[in-house]
Amino acid sequence: MPVNDQAAPANKPAPVVPIPSDALIIVPVRSIVLFPGMVAPISIGRPKSIAAAQQALREQRPIGILLQRNPEADDPAPDDLFRVLTVANIIRYITAQDDTHHIICQGVQRARVLDFLPGTPFPAARVVQIPEPTTTSPEIEARFLNLQRQAVEAVQLLPQAPPELVAVFQSTTSPNTLADLATSYMDIKPQEKQEILETVDLAQRMEKVSRLLAERLEVLRLTNEIGQKTKAAFDERQREAILREQMATIQRQLGEGDGKAQEVAELTEAITKAQMPPEAESQARKELRRYERMPEAAGEAGMVRSYLDWLIDLPWALPGEKPIDIPEARRILDEDHFGLEKIKSRIIEYLAVRKLAPQGKAPILCFVGPPGVGKTSLGQSIARAMSRPFVRVSLGGVHDEAEIRGHRRTYIGALLGNIIQGIKKAGARNCVMMLDEIDKMGRGIQGDPSAAMLEVLDPEQNGTFRDNYLAVPFDLSRVVFIATANMLDTIPGPLQDRMEIISLPGYTEDEKLEIARRYLVRRQLEANGLKVEQVEIDPDVLRLIIKGYTREAGVRSLEREISRVLRHAAVQIADGSSTHVDITAKDLTGILGQPRFEGEIALRTSVPGVATGLAWTPVGGDILFIEASRIPGKGALILTGQLGDVMRESAQAALTLVKSRAAQLGIEPSMLERNDIHIHVPAGATPKDGPSAGVAMFTALASLLTNRTVRNDTAMTGEISLRGLVLPVGGIKEKVVAAAAAGLCRVMLPARNRRDYDDIPQGARETLEFIWLEHVDDAVAGALDEAKQPG
Repeated sequence: MPVNDQAAPANKPAPVVPIPSDALIIVPVRSIVLFPGMVAPISIGRPKSIAAAQQALREQRPIGILLQRNPEADDPAPDDLFRVLTVANIIRYITAQDDTHHIICQGVQRARVLDFLPGTPFPAARVVQIPEPTTTSPEIEARFLNLQRQAVEAVQLLPQAPPELVAVFQSTTSPNTLADLATSYMDIKPQEKQEILETVDLAQRMEKVSRLLAERLEVLRLTNEIGQKTKAAFDERQREAILREQMATIQRQLGEGDGKAQEVAELTEAITKAQMPPEAESQARKELRRYERMPEAAGEAGMVRSYLDWLIDLPWALPGEKPIDIPEARRILDEDHFGLEKIKSRIIEYLAVRKLAPQGKAPILCFVGPPGVGKTSLGQSIARAMSRPFVRVSLGGVHDEAEIRGHRRTYIGALLGNIIQGIKKAGARNCVMMLDEIDKMGRGIQGDPSAAMLEVLDPEQNGTFRDNYLAVPFDLSRVVFIATANMLDTIPGPLQDRMEIISLPGYTEDEKLEIARRYLVRRQLEANGLKVEQVEIDPDVLRLIIKGYTREAGVRSLEREISRVLRHAAVQIADGSSTHVDITAKDLTGILGQPRFEGEIALRTSVPGVATGLAWTPVGGDILFIEASRIPGKGALILTGQLGDVMRESAQAALTLVKSRAAQLGIEPSMLERNDIHIHVPAGATPKDGPSAGVAMFTALASLLTNRTVRNDTAMTGEISLRGLVLPVGGIKEKVVAAAAAGLCRVMLPARNRRDYDDIPQGARETLEFIWLEHVDDAVAGALDEAKQPG
C-alpha cells in the first residue's frame, strides 16, 4: 500500500469547518497520480490530510487528489502544488491498529484549480472540471490499436502480472480509458504521470503514453532476454551434470571403474616419479586433492589439471653430467667457427673451470657484436662441447615482466614465463640457455622485464627462482646462461654487472673469404639441393662478392648473395641444360647485377677538402667522408648532412683550431674573412653524431685551405681540443675492421687508444699501418700530400 503524505499521526477528530458547496476539498499527495476511472489506496498521515478526508467522508463530498511539486514538503503551500488534479470519491476509510489512516479512492474526472480558499484548516479550492474528449478519427483509432498492442505486450513481459490484467486491456474500448489505464500501471516518475494527466488533447496524450511505453517495452524485452539466456545456460549445465552422472553410473555397471579415480591415481604416481623438492611436491599433492574433490564440469578443474601437468612435466631432477672433454671442445669450436681466437680461448677457459668445479657459480657470458658474426652459433657450440641440450629464448621486443616471471594463475589463460618454458622444452635442468637479443627488451605498463632478469642471472639468487605461475621455487643454478646483444647502451647497468661481456668484432675480408669457403658455400649447396661435384665457385668470385656486393660486419648478406649465385646454377641443372656449372668472376655481373659498392675513396679524396673518417654504428664500424668547401662570403660556417649537436660542436672546434693555426699552416687570414666554409657529411638521410670526427674535420679544413689533398689510403678518427690535442674515442676495434674491409692501408688513431690495440683482430693488424696521434700537427703531417702547384 503506497505511503504518500505520512507525518505525525492525528488521533483526535478534526473540528468540522464549513466548506462552500462550490469548493473541492484537496488531499495533497507526495508520489502518486490518480487517473479517472482508477481505484487506488492512499496512506494519509498529515493532520490536514486526515481532517480533509474525514470531513469529506462525513459530508459525502468528493475530494481532489493533487500531486505536490516537492515531495519533501510536509505542509505544502498552494505554489507547491500542481494545478491539474483528479476528482475522486472515497470508497472506504480505514484506520489500522497502529493508528495509521488509509483511504481507497476512485478517480472520477480531471479538473483544474482556479484558486485556493484562504483560512481553511486544510487545502480547499474552486475547480473547473475538464471534460474528456469524445471525438474519433482514423488517427485516434490507429493510435488506440497501437497503444493496446503495446500495453498487452508489456503486461505479458512482466514476470508476476496477473493474467486478468491482459483481459482488462484487451476489453477496453475507450481511448481515454486505455491511455489512463496504461499510464497508471507504468513504472515511471510521478512528474511524467502528472504530465499525462494534464494533457487534455487525446491524440497528444496517446502519443506521449505510447512513447513512454515503448521505452519501458525495450527494457522489459532486454530483461526477459537476459533471463532466458541465464536460464538456458543453467539448464545446459544441469543437463551436462546429469549426463555425466549417468555416464559414471553406466561405467560402474559395466565394471570399467571410476575414470576420475583412475586419473587421480595416475597423477599421484606421476608426482612421485617427478622427484620434486619437498615444497613443490607438497603443493602438487595439495592441488591434486582439490582436483579430486572438484566435479569434472567445474570451470576451475581444467586450470588445476593444467597446473599439475606443468609441475609433473618440468625436469626437477638433475641428470647425470658427462665430464667435459677440453680437446673435444676445442675441436668443436674450431670446426664451427673460423677465427675468433680470443673468444674461443675465453670459452675454453670457461669450460675448463666448469669441468674442475661443476658445483661452482660460473659467470654469465654475454656476447656483444654486430649482427651476423656468430653469437648464437657460439652458444650452440658450447652446448655441443658440454653435451647438454640447447634452448634459445628470444628477448627482442619483450616488454612485459610476466614474459619472464610468468602470469599468476588467477588470470584466464595464465602461462609460465619464458625461462621455465625454455627449461621444459630442453627437458633438462642443466641445459644451455641462449638469451638472445637481451639488449632489445623494452619497458611497458606491465613492468620492466630487465628488472626480472636480475634474479635470473644472479648466481646468488637464481637457485630459488620463483615463477608466478608455479608459485614454488625452481633451481636455475645449473642452467648455463649465455646472452647475446648488438650493443651495450640499452642494457641497464645492474644487468650488465651480472654478466661478463665478451665483444665479437666484425670480420675482415680475408676472414669472410675463409668463412665462405669453409662453411657458407657448403651450407648453401645443401640448402639448394646441389652436390659439390655439380657446382664449382672460383675463389675470385667469393672475393668479388665480398668487396662489391656486401658491406657488413658479419656474413649474413654474404650468405644470401652466395645463395643467389647457387640458385642460378640450380636452374641450369634442374632444366637439364647442364650437369656441371663453373661460376667465374665474369659471370657474376649477369647473376647479381652491377656491384653495389665500389672503392670510391681515391675518387672522393682526389680534390682538396675531403677526408676519410671512421664511424661506429650498432651493426659494426663504417667509413664516412668529411667534405669541406669555401664560397665567397663573410666567414660563416655552414653545416649539412643531418649532424647532431655534438658533431656540430666538433666542426666549430675544428674551424676555430684551423683559424688559430692559420699562420703555421700557411693560410692567409683574409681567405677566412672573405669566404664562408661549408662542411658536409654525405648520406644526408642518416643521422650522425659524436665527437670522433674532430680529427677528420680538422684535416679536411686544413686540406681545403692549404690546397693539399688527403692521402686516399688513409682514414682517421679522434676527438680534438682547442689546444690541438687528439683525445681518445670508443669503438676502435669496429672502426679499424671497417677500414680494413674498405681496402685502406693506413689508419690514424689517438695515441691514448693504444690500449685498444690488442683487441683489434690479427688480420686487420697485419693489413693496416697504424699512426698514433698526440697532436693535430701529427695528423697534418701524416695525412696531407704536398701542395699542388698552381697551373
